[in-house]
Amino acid sequence: MEHLLKATAMLDYLDPAIQALVEQRGWRKLDAFQQIKEIYNYVRDEIEFGYNVDDNIPASQVLRDGYGQCNTKGTLFMALLRCVGIPCRVHGFTIDKKLQKGAMTGFVYTNAPVHIFHSWVEVLYNGQWYELEGFILDMVYLTSLQQLYADCTGAFCGYGVAVADFQHPIVDWNGNSTYIQSKGITQDFGAYDSPDELLQAHHQDMSALKRFLYRNLGRHLMNRNVRKVRNSSV
Repeated sequence: MEHLLKATAMLDYLDPAIQALVEQRGWRKLDAFQQIKEIYNYVRDEIEFGYNVDDNIPASQVLRDGYGQCNTKGTLFMALLRCVGIPCRVHGFTIDKKLQKGAMTGFVYTNAPVHIFHSWVEVLYNGQWYELEGFILDMVYLTSLQQLYADCTGAFCGYGVAVADFQHPIVDWNGNSTYIQSKGITQDFGAYDSPDELLQAHHQDMSALKRFLYRNLGRHLMNRNVRKVRNSSV
């Protein structure tokens, strides 16, 4: 079990900021169920949905950014879980870029890879693995999106969502798996002990020019689109 609990370059839970957060929230004093639930809710709602500079940033950087997407929020989630002794791993995929339409617009969407790198976190609790993906979108953003598309009562794909029941997605953890983008999956890479190992084997296939444009322009436009949705109900 040690390999599912150890710190890595990306899961840098020995970082003082992560240690301070865990201490401040009192997560070490809780039972395993409450540890998973409270850390899950923290990463889902207090780390806003948004696009970081890269997938391979460490958990401490995601914490400093205060926002993230599937891969980066997953890195922070795993680091916090391991910090309190909860075994976890990461499962890699690709998703159809249609899932990002709306968050991605214009030339950013047109030039985005057809298959976008994606991951969720798997947590071992009471001898069973749970697939946790529903932490990607903060509830303020998701609720605002549901209000914008209130007439959609079935499946929905776009704005970072791919679910069968848009108005009632399974995004709360109560000893169950959670999903918010799983209906957009196109390829399965399997489970890895850490995001470090996953990204050594698989990563977003992008030219140097497109990577530069994403880091310096594209993600800022995407974050602006996300903020517009999040603020639409204010």
